[in-house]
Order: sequence, then structure tokens, then C-alpha cells
Amino acid sequence: MDPKKLYKRYIPEQQHFHDHHYFRHFGNLLHDPNLWHLNRRSAANAVAAGLFIAFIPVPGQTIIAALVAILARFNLPLTVTSVFLTNPITMGPLFLLAYKIGAVVMGMNVSNAHFEFSYQWFSDTLFHIWKPLLTGCFILGVFSAAMGKLLIRLFWRLHLVRRWKKRRLFHRKR
Repeated sequence: MDPKKLYKRYIPEQQHFHDHHYFRHFGNLLHDPNLWHLNRRSAANAVAAGLFIAFIPVPGQTIIAALVAILARFNLPLTVTSVFLTNPITMGPLFLLAYKIGAVVMGMNVSNAHFEFSYQWFSDTLFHIWKPLLTGCFILGVFSAAMGKLLIRLFWRLHLVRRWKKRRLFHRKR
């Protein structure tokens, strides 16, 4: 399938961002055509930025992604939607994996801390695990951004090669 058709099918349109209550604060910055342009480079950079931001363990990743996309002039819809790698279903396992990777890299023992959504848990447990958690998040963020960028560029390249071959076959048959 053509990447641009796939993009138009699944990615929210420009008007959706203009009307959304979070993005209205960006005002005229949303009128930059580079935020909506789609090519191999803009798609790869947008996905890489979104995947990196997905591993920042703070609320409001979507707003951070939008701000980065606007400042770096990446494709806004792809940057924002790439952040949803971490969502309420995947967030727990991914951040647990990040903590374990960070603990191993830092040479720490991996504790089997039971998660509890309470102030007590955050004040006691998070204080002890924040360094390996952030280390692992950084490692997974860089890795997923690099892999996302590589896969988008590869997918785009394969698509172009396939189109060139079809075009060559068409011209030979004529």
C-alpha cells in the first residue's frame, strides 16, 4: 500500500489538531506547512521523535511530542501518534522493562517492587527506582527511535523500488 494513502487513512487531519483543546494553545504555529508535509525524511524523523518521547515517564507526552514537532518542524500527526506506543495497556510492561534494563546497566539488583497507585508507593518505592527507570527509559527511547527511523526509511525505500519496478514493467509492455 502507498505510504501516503496509509497515512491519510489512519492519521488525524490538520483540522483535528486545530480544534483539539490541547493544541489550540499553539495557535498560528500549527499553520506551518512542514508540520503537515509527508516525505521519507519527515516521516522517519517524526516517528523517531515520537518513539523517543514515548519513553519519557511523565504525563503529557502528547503535548511534549507536539511541542517537539512544532519546534523541530517534524510531521505533527506522526510525531503525536507515535507517542501512543506507551498507552494504558503497554505502559506498565514497557516501564517495567525499562527499569530492569536500567538496573542491569547500572549493576543494581532488580527489585520485585509491587506497584500500587498510591502516594505512599510513589514516595517510598519510586525514590529508590528512579535512576534505573530513567536509565532504562533513555536506552529504550534511543533504541526505539533508531529502529523506528530505520524501519520507516526502509519501508519507504522498498515502496519506491516496488513502484519503479512496476513503472518499468508498464513501459516495457507498451
